[in-house]
Amino acid sequence: MRCVIARFPFELTKSGVLEAMKGIKPEPAVGECVIVGRRTYPVKQVGQVVTRQDRRDFSAGEVLRAMAQLGFTCPAVPRAATPVTDSFQHASELLGAPAAA
Repeated sequence: MRCVIARFPFELTKSGVLEAMKGIKPEPAVGECVIVGRRTYPVKQVGQVVTRQDRRDFSAGEVLRAMAQLGFTCPAVPRAATPVTDSFQHASELLGAPAAA
């Protein structure tokens, strides 16, 4: 399949992507991802390996479209949750009032 990533044309195949990603250890998957074989990779890592371009040169969307057209599953992995304090308790502490139980 012919696709354009970062203004450069590429002729990609599903078997070619599988071969390129063979032996590559997945980085922690956060945000947009591509499942290649049995592993989940960040889309930017796949784009870098397949195109041999710097990650800053292409968008995740360009690679996602190409991988989806090749038949790869592209789930969105939720970002890690950050601990959030109870806003009422935090506001009460700032005002010097005791927090409700």
